[in-house]
Amino acid sequence: MTTTHQTAAHAATTQPATTVRNSVLRVPPAAPAAAAAYFSASLAFHADVSDVASALAAGGDPGFVVLDSRSTESWDQGHVPGALHLPTALIPEQAEDLLDKSVPVVTYCWGPGCNGATRAALALAQLGYQVKEMLGGFEYWAREGFPYETWEGEDRRPADPLTAPVTGDDCGC
Repeated sequence: MTTTHQTAAHAATTQPATTVRNSVLRVPPAAPAAAAAYFSASLAFHADVSDVASALAAGGDPGFVVLDSRSTESWDQGHVPGALHLPTALIPEQAEDLLDKSVPVVTYCWGPGCNGATRAALALAQLGYQVKEMLGGFEYWAREGFPYETWEGEDRRPADPLTAPVTGDDCGC
């Protein structure tokens, strides 16, 4: 054994029993107060697909408007029923004609691999709108089995059992 290996072996046997040897806890969790502040802030910035769908399905005014920030081709392929279509690049020039600053906006794009909804939310916030981003985007809207509209009419896919319960409407989250 070389001196370096001997030193490492000795250190491993003399470290306190509380040393964590996995990547999950390599950086310890935040203090509870810091975690509460972070997760509270996260919920102020994000809404999930199921919560948006539930609020829209309840009927009446949900208290927010849903905004699809994708291209026209993407919108035609499928979008949340009742959503407004405003591609991110057009927000600075068209938002005031379509949106009321007193009504919160929930943005979405394709899905988790796309930050278009984040860019749209930023553009709207910079213009003075209250805004949240819908996590999962259109991908998870469709994967969770919610109805959507296309240029050909309404469509719906069966719920993906990896993303949503196949029986019942509530995941219990």
